[in-house]
Amino acid sequence: MLKKLATQTAIYGLSSIFGRFLNYLLVPLYTYYFTATEYGVVSEFYAYSGFLSVFLLLGFETGYFRFRVDNPKAYSTALSFILLLNLSITLLLITFNSAISNGLHYPTHPEYVMCFALILSLDALAALPFAKLRAENRALRFASIKIVEIILTVALSLFFIVLCPKLQVQNIPWLSYVYHEEIGVGYIFLANLIASASKFIFLTPQLKEIRVGFDWVLFKCMAKYSLPIVVISFAGIINEMLDRALLKYLLPYDNATNLAQLGIYSACYKLSILMTLFIQAFRYAAEPFFFSYSKKGDAKLIYARVLHYFTIFCVFIFLLVTLYLDFFKYFIGEEFRAGLKVVPVLLLANLFLGIYVNLSIWYKLSDRTLMGAGVSLFGAGLTIGLNLYWIPLLGYMGSAYATLICYAAMAALSYALGQKYYPVAYDMKSVVGYMILGIGLYFASIELQTLLRWQSGCLASTLMLLYLLITLLFELRQLRIQRLKPQG
Repeated sequence: MLKKLATQTAIYGLSSIFGRFLNYLLVPLYTYYFTATEYGVVSEFYAYSGFLSVFLLLGFETGYFRFRVDNPKAYSTALSFILLLNLSITLLLITFNSAISNGLHYPTHPEYVMCFALILSLDALAALPFAKLRAENRALRFASIKIVEIILTVALSLFFIVLCPKLQVQNIPWLSYVYHEEIGVGYIFLANLIASASKFIFLTPQLKEIRVGFDWVLFKCMAKYSLPIVVISFAGIINEMLDRALLKYLLPYDNATNLAQLGIYSACYKLSILMTLFIQAFRYAAEPFFFSYSKKGDAKLIYARVLHYFTIFCVFIFLLVTLYLDFFKYFIGEEFRAGLKVVPVLLLANLFLGIYVNLSIWYKLSDRTLMGAGVSLFGAGLTIGLNLYWIPLLGYMGSAYATLICYAAMAALSYALGQKYYPVAYDMKSVVGYMILGIGLYFASIELQTLLRWQSGCLASTLMLLYLLITLLFELRQLRIQRLKPQG
């Protein structure tokens, strides 16, 4: 079964990595073509979108996984509700477009709000069809649609940001119908909107199954199970996005400078993308796997092994980015490199997030979603408090430290509660040991660079090989010990 999980993770991961890699290539495009202030506008809107997306789905994606086996109407019931909810909220956002634009200090760009209202609605409506594809193990179709969406986003971004300004100089008549220079970063949003609409069209076959019908009794059960997930998801978005929503308002500078600082922080945050990609791919594959395997006799043993190997790979990603940061930094424009010091902190924070994702199975499998919500709220409280306190004092470094402390505390609390309500014999000594090894090698690289004055690439490769060698020797030793146990 571990092989099956690895295969599913690989398919989801390859599609995510390929798609996100193409999307990742947009980061240098944005940071080389736009100023830090302009990129700050983009970061701010995407931060808001994270919060709104929670209310456009209300946890029914996870609720569908929970009830799909017992009731064939689980999908159509959830999809019917999400469709009605999104139509209602989207109409409200469009109706109050001007007021919202003025409140966000973008009175001359109401199209920003309009684009995001439609993007969020289309993405929310696509979430249930994507969940159905995951539940049916149709990873290839899932991956292909995701990749098409990203390719469209990249192609349209290149068209609007790079090609259109060059064509404008040539006075091409039809260009005035599709391009207006004053829209600026708004074309990033427009490219996203067109790609989301295309994705929605590709998912039409899954949307047609809404005709199966709506089960009111089932809906109430799903709502009871799913609504605590909203609290968890909203708290998760606070932990992930609140820093970028607050920086504009809490930094002690003028609005333009605050947006520039937000842009720098957001661009450097993108350098932790490899860790985020792996965690996302793992989450796509792991959630249905954990539910479907929970009845097996060796389920808890498998869950422990998953966390063990997950940590090894995440520490590898941490070292890959931090040791070779002198090379990764060229993915963002020079103006944005002032914030590179946040990258190791954010990578470590995301490592703890991945561990928390593994450990959080206890409340999902034991139907204690309210307690899971409590853990998330605890983390959200830390995020809010630490950001409010540290941003005025430390700037965006305060946000990075707040993210790290939040995810580390949530992982620790989830482990403690899990051992009480759904005990799994995780090998925490090896988990912590690998993390300490990775952090130690990172700090060693800083000290050795000063002492030895090697080229950064040579030193990075040496330390990376050292990590792989230590890992290999330790894992081989553990395998020998496990083989000898039955004989003893």
